[in-house]
Amino acid sequence: MAATAELTGFIGLGVMGGRMARRLIERGYPLIVYDVNAAAVKTLAKLGARVAKHPRKVADHARVVFTSLPAPAVLREVALGEQGVKRGKKIKIVVDLSTTGSKVEKEVAASLRASGITLIDAPVSGGATGAEKGTLAVMVAGKPNIVAGLRNTLAIFGKVFIAGSEPGQAQLLKLLNNLLSQTALAMSLEALVAGAKAGLDPDLMIDVINAGSGRNTATEDKIPRAVLTRKFDFGFPIAGACKDIGLAIEECQALGMPMIVGSAARQLWQFAYNQGGGKRDMTSLVTYLEPWAGVEVRGKAARKSKRR
Repeated sequence: MAATAELTGFIGLGVMGGRMARRLIERGYPLIVYDVNAAAVKTLAKLGARVAKHPRKVADHARVVFTSLPAPAVLREVALGEQGVKRGKKIKIVVDLSTTGSKVEKEVAASLRASGITLIDAPVSGGATGAEKGTLAVMVAGKPNIVAGLRNTLAIFGKVFIAGSEPGQAQLLKLLNNLLSQTALAMSLEALVAGAKAGLDPDLMIDVINAGSGRNTATEDKIPRAVLTRKFDFGFPIAGACKDIGLAIEECQALGMPMIVGSAARQLWQFAYNQGGGKRDMTSLVTYLEPWAGVEVRGKAARKSKRR
């Protein structure tokens, strides 16, 4: 799918969707968009996007509609509800960039298929920075001929990986990726808090870990950027982490895997959520560990800032 004068639909303009939609506009794709957040819609309208009053109106004018939505129930409503894209006059392809799990993805795909609409399962990974820069990992499952036609467009978001030919396969791959990422962050933060309690310097700990075998994406990026600085601005909420790790564990357990380590990590994320942290940045998870040790994980940059 190359940039043409034909309208492309985009529903869901949040942290990830808004940035991906912007990239399409910047590359010459005329968009028609919808989101429940008026401010998010206004931002895209200023860039030239047309605005629809509800998802069906997007599907009335666009043959291909991208969705980037926060939860399974939202995807189901946007796709199949009374004002859902399924009832649109022009829609032929839905490309779902959300992380919703394979169960709802298969359900929505079957219902859309009955109306002559093809669902392409295409969750992304890489956070807000990746969405901004076009460096996401885009995992794709769906009809090979349709995926081939969309590949150049999907490549605007990042590197494309073909996970399979059936909707749901890419969702499981994405959930497994997120499970690893969120478990690594939780364990890395526990280790840092324990080290700080013993008097170790947080910056030194991260330098050593990143030079050794404990290195992971949390220690290389999230912690130096958002924890040691005490900015807690990675761009993904604790509620989202709880949703993703919960979906991953449920799907794996349905396959017969007990998920012992993953379940322990899920408990920690859920603890933070239950303390009212749902809307807080995922990197602020450390603040729910620190009271147990009576310390703060504060890097050199944050210590300088605190003295000012």
